[in-house]
Amino acid sequence: MKNALYATGLAVLLALTMSACSKKPAPPATPATPAVVTVKAVTVGKAIGADKRVTAPASSFARTDTIYAAVETDGSGTATLKAKWTYHKGDKAAVVNENSQTLVATGPAVTEFHISKPDGWPTGDYQVEVLLNDVSAGAQKFSVQ
Repeated sequence: MKNALYATGLAVLLALTMSACSKKPAPPATPATPAVVTVKAVTVGKAIGADKRVTAPASSFARTDTIYAAVETDGSGTATLKAKWTYHKGDKAAVVNENSQTLVATGPAVTEFHISKPDGWPTGDYQVEVLLNDVSAGAQKFSVQ
């Protein structure tokens, strides 16, 4: 009887120890959603404000104007914005400037690009194309008179 009581007590103690040491499995991890930055608008103009937005939109410029492009983005994450400025004559195009900026976005933002040429731009047709992580995200055509 003493051995049976001892064996029963040992079995109960072992069962309690095993249940106390067992852990519930962790719930499956929620897959992380990648951060995404998107271009909402590209505006070209002759002036920008303190918020980097174009205050004087234009599609035609004088030869000595500074030409601004304001790029509105939304989303969060790290991205590279590039402005590729080109001159067009007939079916030919020549790059006149390229510049890029790295964004660490946390919501809506405006990024400003600009070009200037103190001795004057050649008259004709131009375009600024905005690339987001090297993928075209919008373009605006303009002319120099």
